[in-house]
Amino acid sequence: MYYGADYNPEQWPEETWPDDVRRMQEAGVNLVSLAIFSWAKIQPAEGEFEWGWLDRILGLLHDGGIQVNLATATASPPPWATQKYPEMLPADQNGAVYGPGSRQHYAPTSPAYRRLAADLVAALAARYATHPAVVMWHVNNEYGCHLNYDYSDNARDAFQHWLRRKYGTIEGLNAAWGTAFWSQIYTSFDQILPPRKAPYSTNPGGALDYKRFTSDALLELYVMERDTIRAAGATQPITTNFMGAFPPLDYWKWAQEVDVIADDCYPDPNDPESFRTAAFARDLMRSLKPGTPWLLMEQSTGALNWRPTNAPKAPGQMAALSAQAVGHGADAVMFFQWRQSRRGSEKFHSAMLPQSGTGTRIWREVTHLGSTLAEIPTLAPDSGARVALVFDWESWWALSHTDYPVPLDYSRLIQRWYAALHSQHVSIDIVKPTSDLTGYKLVVAPQLYLLTNEGAENLSTYTTDGGHLFVSAFTDVVDEDDAFRDGGYLVGLRDLLGISIDEFGALVPPSDAGDFSSAGATSSAVGGHGPGQAHSTVQGPFGEVRGEYFAEELRPHGAEVIGSFTDGRLAGHPALTRNSHGTGVATYLATIPDDTGMVAAMAWALREAGVLPEVHGLSPWIETARRADVLTLINHGTEKQTVSVRGTDILTGEEVSQVKLGAFDWRMIRTEPA
Repeated sequence: MYYGADYNPEQWPEETWPDDVRRMQEAGVNLVSLAIFSWAKIQPAEGEFEWGWLDRILGLLHDGGIQVNLATATASPPPWATQKYPEMLPADQNGAVYGPGSRQHYAPTSPAYRRLAADLVAALAARYATHPAVVMWHVNNEYGCHLNYDYSDNARDAFQHWLRRKYGTIEGLNAAWGTAFWSQIYTSFDQILPPRKAPYSTNPGGALDYKRFTSDALLELYVMERDTIRAAGATQPITTNFMGAFPPLDYWKWAQEVDVIADDCYPDPNDPESFRTAAFARDLMRSLKPGTPWLLMEQSTGALNWRPTNAPKAPGQMAALSAQAVGHGADAVMFFQWRQSRRGSEKFHSAMLPQSGTGTRIWREVTHLGSTLAEIPTLAPDSGARVALVFDWESWWALSHTDYPVPLDYSRLIQRWYAALHSQHVSIDIVKPTSDLTGYKLVVAPQLYLLTNEGAENLSTYTTDGGHLFVSAFTDVVDEDDAFRDGGYLVGLRDLLGISIDEFGALVPPSDAGDFSSAGATSSAVGGHGPGQAHSTVQGPFGEVRGEYFAEELRPHGAEVIGSFTDGRLAGHPALTRNSHGTGVATYLATIPDDTGMVAAMAWALREAGVLPEVHGLSPWIETARRADVLTLINHGTEKQTVSVRGTDILTGEEVSQVKLGAFDWRMIRTEPA
């Protein structure tokens, strides 16, 4: 089990380094990420390198028994680089150039940046490829974090090249984007610009392709650095740090290129439910590379510096969230950063070694966690999940555009569905539409707006072979070009679900329901029936639930109607259908329930699929997470809880039948899966 943090020794006088190593040993640190933002220190001018300080700190760490995840330092170009090559700077959607003086101030497609980064990495890897302290390589840092999209001329040129490779001919692009609309027909790829600021909405197909291009362009940077490291003879694992469900980058695609998944995760202590958001990120990371443990590369020991209000973690909460990561498949618990900075933008960000010193609660918790993690035996990464939740970056990208029946925050909705499952103490894998779904008893596919033919076939095959598929509103609306298919809506899954959709029946979004009435809407403005419909009640086998966003008008053709709308414009119409397909069953819900309704709907779907909770009768504040035969139990609430579970505590060796958990207590019990 790796334990450690980002380490930035260049911020401190060299005489503090030996003390850092001694304190790391005291805390149980065995791995640090080094040189993440050290470009200016390593390379003070083009063609000049200063290796002495890095040689010395690597030797000091190695002598102290601390291994190194060596970064390539390319995340923040030094002042000399942007002064000499100002063309490397990125631009915003208005065409304004971003200045240096922060970080990530580079256009990912800039030839100047790419050349300088490649030169730095080649020199770094040549020197340290076989250094005994280096056990891993850390490429760049949090790709796209602060600069989600670049609209510079560099990006323009690279986007045009990307489109030529994808479509071959300008006629193919025009057909895919539907450029006959609004007189957008292109006669040359050179006419195409990034989706910069425009008078009104831009072409949806073009906007979707630009998101694909951006993810690919940043991935090209990673692959370039990775291959440069390998060319120098390095054999250690190579990674970069992801950021949970991060909008600009399709991590399904990125996961194929990294040796090991690493993630940065910062749940908000101000939100008592944020542990579910964190759990979703942990399960996503584990699911990106099934069967391979992942690394929690960054988290905080306490407060942050970048939220409007930065609450500290409660006593024990840091350890609880660390145990959560391990329970969901992590083989590393690391932090940003080792020693709290005294200067710079992140000086208020907590660290393993706080500004207040070693007489603090944070230091005591850091050292205690280090000793505890050292006792954890090797754990198999398998979650044993029999439930899968479909999460698709392309649907997310498409839905982030404008001009839909109702605005949807795809990521937020997916995480609400996840929370509805997670609160019922089942293990959950995150999958894409084309993932191998063999072995899952239940697959939940909500708001899967964009669905390829391959994805539709995969979901159909899963159901035909005996699976339970649960689908919710606004799914299978468009193809991979964000275009309607011939034959209406829900074309790819129509035979599987046994229904058609005639209208989407948009409702007033929950956050806008109050505004709608206060905005001066009158009876005449809405057809004589008062303000727009904000929700629609569904009566089904899970009881009565409140539906939001949509009340779709379904037309069954073979499916059994098992639930109906009971109010609003579709009162008495089908709202929930079930269709047998092969040896499996596909269910469709024509709305999006509120939180309570999601829990009820998922509880029913789990029962129908025969999925049992890990432990029965638990408080919703108790989290369960399984790794093969080890079950992690965490109390994220403030009240003491008692859990009845039989097994062996993996830390004490004690046989247990009942576990008592105070606030933020956790235990790992070796026990048979449910």
